[in-house]
Amino acid sequence: MPGAADGPFTVPEHLRAEQLQERMGIELLEWSREQVVGRMPVTGNRQPYGLLHGGASAVLAETLGSVLAAMHVLPERTPVGLELSCTHHRAAVGGWVTGTARPVHVGRSTSTSEIVLVDDRGRRTCTARLTCLHRDTPAAPPA
Repeated sequence: MPGAADGPFTVPEHLRAEQLQERMGIELLEWSREQVVGRMPVTGNRQPYGLLHGGASAVLAETLGSVLAAMHVLPERTPVGLELSCTHHRAAVGGWVTGTARPVHVGRSTSTSEIVLVDDRGRRTCTARLTCLHRDTPAAPPA
């Protein structure tokens, strides 16, 4: 299955080791302008009581929502997270958490997506909403 570095955008080799999604084991499974799907293991992303850390859910949600925004605006504009809210419905204790990001609004300067995370049994663990600001993509520096 594809890893985060194998998604719809190329991460420069010198930055791959610095990607948070790589460290958290996030894998992109599907990406289009209609939805982005990815998953993350619970193992390695737990809080001290053995449950999936809420911050890990937020990282998965922001990763998927940002990729979705990028599918709409790159290469002319680059999305950056503006606001993220997460409601945690139930604990994930093992296996994988899978998220699906779908657009709520896509405009020239901002986009908002809803991201639903579910456990291996298909039970909703988190609902998130991400708004991204679309900035002009800076010109590449001369070689």
